[in-house]
Amino acid sequence: MTDDSEDYVYDEVSGEWLPASALKPIEAAADAPFEVRDSVGNLLADGDQVTLTKDLDVKGAGQTLRRGTLIKSIRLTGDPQEIDCRYDGIKGLVLRAEFVRKR
Repeated sequence: MTDDSEDYVYDEVSGEWLPASALKPIEAAADAPFEVRDSVGNLLADGDQVTLTKDLDVKGAGQTLRRGTLIKSIRLTGDPQEIDCRYDGIKGLVLRAEFVRKR
């Protein structure tokens, strides 16, 4: 008699029970480093300076950031499309990478 039983693990992302052997490649892909690129394809890193490529209305601040505004010392978030930054008078500013260009 052969033992064909395999451990199953619940995958919260897909909402399905998957064999443990099938879950390993999914976890490895999730742990892989990601790249954040600006509007022209330059690779961004923590501490970079960026400029805005278009006018942006800031929700909750009642302010508009103009094209060409310099943002100093960005921080990367866990999302490859978003960067966290500081600007005078605006706390917790998160910008989309598609609207900035590395300086």
